[in-house]
Amino acid sequence: MQYIRYPKDEDFPKLISRPHFDHSTLYSTVRTILDDVRNNGDSAIFSYEEKFDHVHLSDLRVCEEEIRAAENLVSQELKEAILQAKENISKFHAAQDTPLPSVETMSGVRCWQKALPIEKVGLYIPGGTAPLFSTVLMLAIPAQLAGCREIVLCTPPNREAKIHPAVLYAASVAGVNRIFKIGGIQAIAAMAYGTESVPKVYKIFGPGNQYVTAAKQMVSISDVAIDMPAGPSEVEVIADETSNPVFVAADLLSQAEHGTDSQAILVTTSEQLAEQTLMEVQRQLELLPRREIAEKSLAHSRIILVSDRSAVIRLTNAYAPEHLIISTQDPHEIANAVVNAGSVFIGPYTCESAGDYASGTNHTLPTSGYAHAYSGVHLDSFRKKTTFQEISAPGLRNIGHIVETMAEAEQLTAHRNAMTLRLQSLEKKQS
Repeated sequence: MQYIRYPKDEDFPKLISRPHFDHSTLYSTVRTILDDVRNNGDSAIFSYEEKFDHVHLSDLRVCEEEIRAAENLVSQELKEAILQAKENISKFHAAQDTPLPSVETMSGVRCWQKALPIEKVGLYIPGGTAPLFSTVLMLAIPAQLAGCREIVLCTPPNREAKIHPAVLYAASVAGVNRIFKIGGIQAIAAMAYGTESVPKVYKIFGPGNQYVTAAKQMVSISDVAIDMPAGPSEVEVIADETSNPVFVAADLLSQAEHGTDSQAILVTTSEQLAEQTLMEVQRQLELLPRREIAEKSLAHSRIILVSDRSAVIRLTNAYAPEHLIISTQDPHEIANAVVNAGSVFIGPYTCESAGDYASGTNHTLPTSGYAHAYSGVHLDSFRKKTTFQEISAPGLRNIGHIVETMAEAEQLTAHRNAMTLRLQSLEKKQS
């Protein structure tokens, strides 16, 4: 890890930079595959599955027999953990379902809003180096609670044309309607455009590598909505002299093992804690099965020693981390000053892993600084809100002249006439 001591504010932009990769050939590759799937449907997907996932498929769909068989391959202990996580995630997201007000903005003019489910949503679950069944829960549960009529899931199969049984079990208990053995760019294309097997959806959710991220962004231009721009996962830990360096190091490494392009940042006011954490990171790193991945991630991760709490807050709000762990003597005071973060974990016992799996909050969060403007996935991510209004005859009289005046000032005569003709009809009824 890089160790930076007492940087100046003008150094912050460099310190909060994320890893950068050469994307010069990425977009042309993505566009080629998107166009191929759009034009050739299933046949293109079969070809790309053989090329990229090294599997020859005869059917893209996961059948009921495969889902039932998967349940028998998941240990009872893991089933119980998944079910408890499901209960916690459901409880937290269900609590977000609050009634929307109906407002009389002026006498006789009533406006209200209604939350309606997005009818068809697509969930992408990466394969890669770990079976992310937790992401299935994070996406499918709020989709089901929101009332989405069709929940489609795509995930890459292994070379035996199988999907990890825990992924299938989680999809089953979380209410996924249809599951397909498709990975990468071709999965995003299938859900964006529709094929003979895969239905077109209205919004796509889920993480992925740089190719998946680019595919989501490209299809979102004109074909389908997406959850948010996303990039490699990241964590920032805020610590002081009261923090446990063993915990801090474990939190940094839990993020670093995600992938070689992940990033872990420690911001602290304690030089002793910084040095202890650096040593502890090296000790724990030696014990990790995913050590090689974590080492590459740590190469662009940093320990930043600052002079005071004010610098901690300025640096944190500039970085806008996906995950923010605050393990200090006064964590709530710092948390109250944070305005840019995807999800915040407060206190020495609140590790990011809890939010990743089972505390109840969603782990699909904005990365790459997008927490400046984006929220993580929540219940309303799977809904759109439609406004309604109703004007009575007295209300028409109250608001009519206002509308006429404003429309005339904008030189939109037809807009004015739509109101004027109604007002005139009321006058005729009175006379």
